[in-house]
Amino acid sequence: MTVAQRLRGADGASHEVGVWRSRTQSSRGRATGPRRCAYARGMPIPEFVAALRSHVGTDLLWMPGVSAVVVDDDGRVLLGQRADTGQWAVISGILEPGEDPAVGLAREVLEETGVEVGVDALVAVTVTEPVRYPNGDLSQYLDLAFVCRPVSPAAAAAAHVADDESLAVSWFAPDALPDDLARSTTERLAHARRWLDDPSAGPFFVR
Repeated sequence: MTVAQRLRGADGASHEVGVWRSRTQSSRGRATGPRRCAYARGMPIPEFVAALRSHVGTDLLWMPGVSAVVVDDDGRVLLGQRADTGQWAVISGILEPGEDPAVGLAREVLEETGVEVGVDALVAVTVTEPVRYPNGDLSQYLDLAFVCRPVSPAAAAAAHVADDESLAVSWFAPDALPDDLARSTTERLAHARRWLDDPSAGPFFVR
């Protein structure tokens, strides 16, 4: 059975307005500004976003996001149980200013799960609906979804909760995904399955 076949059963669903996870500490340093408040349930705003918010307040911000469909040699998918919603989801995050998407995504996966990955291919370019956070901030995200693979079996075995943004991290067979799966993750798994079935089709995007 191919990896693409193992991903069957993760059929698409309506688009979810997700709460993007962010960094308490990033490659550019810890956020220490006066507006280091939370988007949801204690998750801090990245330093550069706080700086932008000091100018625009709670008005709409257009943000670059990345998501990883990480598939191991057995066709299992790496998911994290989000600390803000309790749902299981693919690993996602906000890019740092000037950061290449694949580089930023590999960083996110390593920082959140301890798994070192290689980024294989872009499988989808999508846009979320605007989301209003509990603190009043309004954001909308351009999401780039990639298929990724652990760099080795040892890297896959290293999966664990590596920061405070997840309650749990685990590998799941595509036919045994958790019931409380985020709708956006269902959609991204479907895009990954489509690409794995036919890489020549290229990434999904709305025409």
